[in-house]
Amino acid sequence: MIDALYQPFAEFSFMRRALVGCIAISLTAPPIGVFLTLRRMSLMGDAMGHAILPGAAIGFLVAGLSLPAMSLGGFIAGLAVAVAAGVVARSHVIREDASLAGFYLISLAFGVFLVSVHGSNVDLLHVLFGSVLALNDEAIYLVCGIATVSLLTLALIYRPLVLECFDPYFLRSVSQWSSPTHLIFLILVVLNLVAGFQALGTLMAVGVMLLPAVAARFWSNSVGGMIAVAVGSALLSSLIGLLASYHYSVPTGPTVILACGVFYLFSMLAGRRGGALWGLVPRRHLEA
Repeated sequence: MIDALYQPFAEFSFMRRALVGCIAISLTAPPIGVFLTLRRMSLMGDAMGHAILPGAAIGFLVAGLSLPAMSLGGFIAGLAVAVAAGVVARSHVIREDASLAGFYLISLAFGVFLVSVHGSNVDLLHVLFGSVLALNDEAIYLVCGIATVSLLTLALIYRPLVLECFDPYFLRSVSQWSSPTHLIFLILVVLNLVAGFQALGTLMAVGVMLLPAVAARFWSNSVGGMIAVAVGSALLSSLIGLLASYHYSVPTGPTVILACGVFYLFSMLAGRRGGALWGLVPRRHLEA
């Protein structure tokens, strides 16, 4: 049993690189997902996850499977969609979630169109679903660099970010950090989606950000507790996905996200904070 867990990483360097990349993503993406869910911005995370596709596709058309070109293109496209959706929403004609849905569908279709017309099916699968087992040193440096910057930035803006989640009007009244915090947070979302895109692809990157975060709501009411649960479940899901991919020859990215989904379903049933099974347990009189 121990050999089955240890041997793939001891024997193959590509498995070690994949593990390092997944650990880096699992340390930073789930905490950002926790704040997205607390701010009721889960749809924005999903929309920007797909919005990076046309930028990555344009980078692919210009420079092929070039990591800097695809990453820069995805980052610019993600920020552009976030800003455009906010501008449209402020016109009061439609709600922000509706404008995000519109931009998300347009971005996804345009990105798939570009890659399909000017690339091959292999290129399209690489962009959409990633290739975590094919991470090279350049990709590892990018993912780990983004993870380091994200963790340091989250530590710096943690207090105003928590305040903005629960009482944004109070934060605006006592500090001028409200707008900068929101902008920095959006940049972190896009950066981590770009990092996740390198390993899991555009369609899967948002899964490791949001599924552990949503599942964590069933286990803790505190922000710190939710972050700890989300990170732990993402790390475990990454390990399960990598081992299942090695031993059973299944695609790694979707398996990682499916493992996150299994934990989410388990949390819905057994979570201490609103799980279905705990709702069946009789409570004492006047117990909350």
